[in-house]
Amino acid sequence: MDESWLQYEPDTKKHSTFYAGQITKLWRKYSFQTIFLGLSLLYDFLEWAGKDNGNLGTKIRYWRDVLFCGCVLPFTLFVSSMFWTVYAIDRELVFPKIYDDVIPWWFNHCVHTNILVVLALETLLQPRRQPTDEKVEVTIYWSVALMYAVVYYTIYFATHRWLYQVFGVMTWWQVCLYQLWIWGSSFVFYKLQFPINRLIHGDESQEIPEANGETKTGEQVMSPKEQSGKVIMDLKTPPFSTRSWSVKFRSLRSQFESSRL
Repeated sequence: MDESWLQYEPDTKKHSTFYAGQITKLWRKYSFQTIFLGLSLLYDFLEWAGKDNGNLGTKIRYWRDVLFCGCVLPFTLFVSSMFWTVYAIDRELVFPKIYDDVIPWWFNHCVHTNILVVLALETLLQPRRQPTDEKVEVTIYWSVALMYAVVYYTIYFATHRWLYQVFGVMTWWQVCLYQLWIWGSSFVFYKLQFPINRLIHGDESQEIPEANGETKTGEQVMSPKEQSGKVIMDLKTPPFSTRSWSVKFRSLRSQFESSRL
């Protein structure tokens, strides 16, 4: 009997664990990210068609923002920061060199770097100064966090192999502390997004000084058509600062089209 194939068994096991891990991560990351992108695209179509304030548009906007704040942003930031931090310390714990034989070098950047760029663009273009529905967002967050923990602990108890090798160098009490740190740090990302968003887009209740000394809130500021033909160039000036990016640029375009220039 030719038993030469046995020498490849360890590598086969590693590859099998890797593929199982990637499938699990892709399910976790791209399932809710795909749903979020789909809702965003659908809402933009409604917004450009002027139907975003209807019942359907309101529901789509609600679930889009709830999903982004409660799931997409905190887990994306945690996954990217954790992966590259551990990779810089000891890549064997998250992406062993043996995987280079079957996975191209750019794969990690597509999965763990590119998503940060998209997240930054979304944060810069879409104001989310406060939680849309904090109770629902927190519920979604903990549901995904607990469900994913159940997945990789189930894989360990079923196969006696950790989905992430970083767990393999820890004792059980260290694993428990590390798991608490995973949940805690991800939740901190959830909480931090709102003050950071306010720094970028300004406070929604910020008062605007007037020439006569009186003040007006963002909701009380005159619309572009009431500005006597004056074109507002600063997109941070209300009412632009309280609108999404697509409406901002659509309104700015209409100002130029109706200007006296």
